[in-house]
Amino acid sequence: MTILRRALGRTDLTITPIGLGTWQFSQHAFASAGNWAVLSQEDINDIVQAALDGGVNWFDTAEIYGFGRSERALAQGLQHAQVTPGEVVIATKWWPIPRFAGSIRRSIDKRLRNLSPYPVDLHQVHWPFALSSIDAIMDAMADLVEAGKIRAVGVSNYNAEQMRRAHERLAKRGIPLASNQVKYNLLDRRIEENGVLEAAKELGVTLIAYSPLEMGLLTGKFHQNPALLAQRPRRRRKKLQARLEVTRPLIERMEELAEKYQASVSQVGLNWLIHAHGDLVVAIPGATKPSHAADAAATMRFTLLPAEIEELHTLARSLKDYKPISN
Repeated sequence: MTILRRALGRTDLTITPIGLGTWQFSQHAFASAGNWAVLSQEDINDIVQAALDGGVNWFDTAEIYGFGRSERALAQGLQHAQVTPGEVVIATKWWPIPRFAGSIRRSIDKRLRNLSPYPVDLHQVHWPFALSSIDAIMDAMADLVEAGKIRAVGVSNYNAEQMRRAHERLAKRGIPLASNQVKYNLLDRRIEENGVLEAAKELGVTLIAYSPLEMGLLTGKFHQNPALLAQRPRRRRKKLQARLEVTRPLIERMEELAEKYQASVSQVGLNWLIHAHGDLVVAIPGATKPSHAADAAATMRFTLLPAEIEELHTLARSLKDYKPISN
């Protein structure tokens, strides 16, 4: 099966509609604690291999994911799979809180060491909360592009105004803003209302959807077997338990579509995400098992009909009592 790749914004990088998010590779350090069990390097190797086997060609990590642990684990996983540098696209992120733009230039060598021998293809600003202006931050990122340290610049969690400002500043250096990584899925539709989706379309900026399955709620497995929640860390269990009944009508329709396409409920949710807006949105589901990565990758083998995409859109919108899950 040939998987069509998409341009990452207006850059020369091309990526598959599904990538692999690697927050789960943080080994319980910092903000990952309480969300997942600790993965061994052997587990991570198997997950990375499953993603590659499914056709995934890019991986997203971050400086703050275990303070470099995720970056190093990802690099080891790719080496174990005998992936050569340049064969896949690597995205990471600079943590801006509470730092000045100068730390972008100072910290890039550590990113490169952690990911060695793989390059940083896309370097992203993790949040818009820094001690320097967006202009100064984009200038620092542009310096890295011009120095050959990175290939493309992205942002994460930027609102529409911030994204436009970043785009404008980079344009003065002849560099496109490649992407904005935001929380987006069938149940969390805030970017459709706050101008981010509209701005991305206008600027030609790819939206990278994180938490594309709403922390597992859109897999349907907890609706089918609520007892599975007992196996989840308490922090995540409470968030999911409170939302099972209000989302059941959507999950039931997704189950019907899954049967039609001989797919999983997860694949239906991801398929909606990567096709509802043409090539604009790509997704980075995470995985704690190889089967999770394989299932996500298999999303790319089919395409929901336009009428089905619209039906899911309408049904999800009708869940008036639903409140998106915070990270």
